[in-house]
Parts: sequence; C-alpha cells; structure tokens
Amino acid sequence: MNHKTPLLFAACIAFLFQQTSFAQQPGLPALHLKPKQLETTGDDYLPNAHNNQKTSAPYVSTAATLRNTSVFTTQVNVNSSGDNIEDDAANEPNIAINPLNKNEIVIGWRQFDNISSNFRQAGWSYSADGGQTWTFPGVIQPGIFRSDPVLDFDAEGNFYYNSLSLVNGNEYVCKVFRSDDGGETWDGGVDAFGGDKQWMAIDRTTGVGTGNIYSFWTGAYSICQPGFFTRSTDGGDSYEDCVTVDGDPYWGTMAVGKDGELYIVGGGFPDNLVVAKSENAQVAGAVVDWNGAVNVNVDGYIGFSGGVNPDGLLGQANIDVDVSDGVGQGYVYVLASVHRNSVNDPGDVMFARSTDGGATWDDPVRVNDDPTSNETQWFGTMSVAQNGRIDAVWLDTREANGSTDSSALYYSYSLDQGETWSANEMISDLFNPHVGYPNQNKMGDYFDMVSDSTGAYLAWANTLNGEQDVYFSRIVPQFATAVNENAAPEFSVFPNPTSGSLVVTVPSFSSLNKNNRARIEIMNALGDKIMSVPVMNVKTTLDLSLLPAGIYLLRVPDETGNAAIKKIVIE
Repeated sequence: MNHKTPLLFAACIAFLFQQTSFAQQPGLPALHLKPKQLETTGDDYLPNAHNNQKTSAPYVSTAATLRNTSVFTTQVNVNSSGDNIEDDAANEPNIAINPLNKNEIVIGWRQFDNISSNFRQAGWSYSADGGQTWTFPGVIQPGIFRSDPVLDFDAEGNFYYNSLSLVNGNEYVCKVFRSDDGGETWDGGVDAFGGDKQWMAIDRTTGVGTGNIYSFWTGAYSICQPGFFTRSTDGGDSYEDCVTVDGDPYWGTMAVGKDGELYIVGGGFPDNLVVAKSENAQVAGAVVDWNGAVNVNVDGYIGFSGGVNPDGLLGQANIDVDVSDGVGQGYVYVLASVHRNSVNDPGDVMFARSTDGGATWDDPVRVNDDPTSNETQWFGTMSVAQNGRIDAVWLDTREANGSTDSSALYYSYSLDQGETWSANEMISDLFNPHVGYPNQNKMGDYFDMVSDSTGAYLAWANTLNGEQDVYFSRIVPQFATAVNENAAPEFSVFPNPTSGSLVVTVPSFSSLNKNNRARIEIMNALGDKIMSVPVMNVKTTLDLSLLPAGIYLLRVPDETGNAAIKKIVIE
C-alpha cells in the first residue's frame, strides 16, 4: 500500500488489523501512527513470597530422541544449587556469546521476584562452560524498574547489557551496562537515551566502526523526540544525541554487515516491514545518513494482543546479514511472525531476502510447514552462522490441534540462502503459555539467538516447570557443518542406539586414508568435539561406555573437510 494513502482510510485499515493505539505524536511525520505502548509500570516491588527458599528440580532436557537435530536445553534462572526458584517469573531473554571464548555466555531477562507483582528488574545469568551450567547472581541495580533487556558483545570480548527504565513516571530512558569479566559483574552503566522496545547492535568488523554501539527504539515513545537512534563511538563511554531513522521502524532489531554497514528492520506502515540502511554510521564524527526506507513484503504485519500472548507481541522483526565468504556473502535477511494478509492465518513465520544490500527484496517465503491456516507460529527468531547457514526457531501450536494455545519450540534451517528450508522439527515438549503470569498477561515479546558454524545458541522462555522461566538451548542440526554432503565419505554405524560399543564402517577407507589422516570425530549436544580417533581399517570399533547417555554427532571428514554426519544415541 502506498504511503500517500489518505490518513483516515489508512488508520481504519491499521485499526482493524493491528489493534494498536493511533494517537499521533507531535514532531513525528504526519503518517506515523503510534504503536502500542508495551512497557508501563503498574505494581510496587514485592520480594519473593518464600524468600527464594521454596525450590524444585530445574527442567533439563537431553532426551535421546532420534530427531535430525540435537538439542540440549537447561534452565538458566536457577539458584546456587541449580534448582528452580518457585513463584517468581522470568521472560523476554536475550543472549550474547564471547567471540574470543565461546564458553562464556550471558543471558539477560525481565526478572519478576514475585508473580503477584509486575514490577520487573534486570535479571541475568552467566555460563563459563558453554551453557551446560549457569550462575544467576540476581539483578543489576536491585529495586530499580527495568525491562526490555538487550545484550551484545564487542570484538574484544566485553559484554554490554541495554536496559529500559522509566523516569518521572512515564518517560523512558535506557542505560547500557558493561562487563569485562564474562558477565560476572557489571559497571554502573551509562545513559543512552532510549524509548520503549529498544534494540542494540555492536560492530565487530575490522573496519573503522569496530566497537561502535548502535541503538534504536520506538519513536513514538522516545525520550529525545523526534530522534530515536543513538550510537557510541567510544566503546560505550558516551552516547550521541538522537537522530531519526528513515521509515520509522518499530518492534524490530539491528544487524551490522561485513563492511560495517548498519541495517534496521521494524514494523512499517501500514502492514509490512520496513528496512533502513546506513553506510556511514560506522564513521565517527559523521552525521548518520540513511539510504532511505525500503518496504519489505512479508505478506503480513506484526501482531499485538490476543490469542497466544494476550498483552504482548506475536514476535518482533528480525534482521541479519550473511558475512560468510560463500555465495550468499552480503545477502540481507528478515524474518518475523506475522498475521498473514493473503490468508486468514493468525501467525506464520515469514522470511524475505535481499541480494543487493537491502535495495530490493525477493518475494516472501513461509518457513513453517504445517498444512493448516488456523495454528499460530509466534516469537519467530532468526540468526545467521559464519558459514551462511540460516537458523530459525519459533513457538508453534500445531500439536495442540486447535483446542488450546499450548505451544512447543520448533526449528528449521536453510543452507541455500533462504530459498528452501529444512523440514520443521519439534524440539521441545508442549507447554501452556498462559500459566505463571507475573500479574501481566504475556510471556514477554521476544526470544534471541546466536549462530555459529556448528549450530545455534538460543535464549527462550517457557512454562515447562509450570511457571515462566528462562532457558538456554544448544541446537545442532545434523548437516550443519557439512560443506558438500554428496562428496562426503559414506559410512554406517551399528548398533544405534548403543550402550557402549559402536562399530563404524567406512567403505571408502583406502582412498580416504591415503595420507593416514582419516579420523572419526564425535561431538556432544553442544557441538564440542569430545573424541577423535584414527580410522585404521574399514571397520573401527569405538568404546563409548564412559560417555553419559544422550545424543551425539559422529562425523568422518575427508581431506577437504567435507563430512557426512550421523546422529548416535547412547543409552
């Protein structure tokens, strides 16, 4: 729809479909309709009803199911003994991983100490072992209302935590905290302007903008109107005065390309997404210019309110860039859970790509493969690995058969720049998203994910414990590391599942081992290599009796690194 559509007609259409509040904001463009305000204060702080002493076993899943994807899931908001704290709540998680040491992971979230109060704080937890165990120290600045956590890291391994607060009762302001010890402690934070539903991205390229910190938020609720974007060019010591962003995106995310170019995606007027790009935001001292806003057709709009997440979003818009050296280098991708325009579907995960740096966009692709149009796919989340693989997760009601909003986590990936997607996989149990509300009828507004060449690291929320908690999942697709599956060595394993002894048969042993370099490698559910043995004959017997029960990946690479991968299960 053209932006010059008469205001009255456009407002009516947007009201019917988006269910948002449309009070016009002074100082903003005439056609900017005000999105729903998502963060408001309501209750006073209440401590945990049991002084954090009532606990239960945490939820951990390493189930040995023969799905195509290996998944390790563990609860993050746990006490010092690793137990679940009852009658609190946690949602809206965000994740960051140290690029210099991937064992260091930090997850932040909205922490509700007592489910009888919607007063939330800046919760966080950190892991020093790749996500297998977690330490939850508490909250940043206890007693301060904080929401909308967004985390990222710089190329030197420093973590940053952007957190939204309210001043003077109804004015938004963000503060960015920094940690240089793997997330164990944080500094006092630096004011970074801000507004409702902010996002943050950090330049980790080797260009002039490395270390730059960028942030944008919903313009209608900005503390520095008409601007709603800021940056830091001094490592977070200070943040520049606000500027506007072309297209007025909201409820979205940001990404930095391989050459330091900055992309922003968000909801756009009236019923699609909008992408803005700046090529000079990386240049310190330059006035940030935008290459104009481009409307992206995803055949739908970001939904708010009702259904699976009554007082929250269906999800937010995601954007990422292929920074690999492959055929997709520089491609830009967007993904979102949207109410469809062309069909009466309450929520689909829709994807679109640009092969020319965001100037034009291909037709949208539906990622979820359920055969009906009455199930809801919500909280769609995307990340792109360094090798170009695109990962997508979302919550899905298809297994509830239309009777409830019970949802499960689903996963799919693409190895061909988003043209096709792997068969959807259900990678969690079903849960009821309507239990455990912290006096606020929502399970947050988003999840967050980071990908590497092996798999994805996901921070998400669910009610598998009967209350809202935050979880970490390590997702490793079976062929995530294969460069050319057809050229990879063929092999077989027996028995599978096994209780200890496993025979690996490699028919092409002779040609594969001509330089005595053939090996069998085993990776755990986190994607870490835990065993590497030489291939000495066509058949090799492995003793796996000392490994814990669970799912593992076995690969036999050739001299070029191509490898077929098989899933094995140890009982």
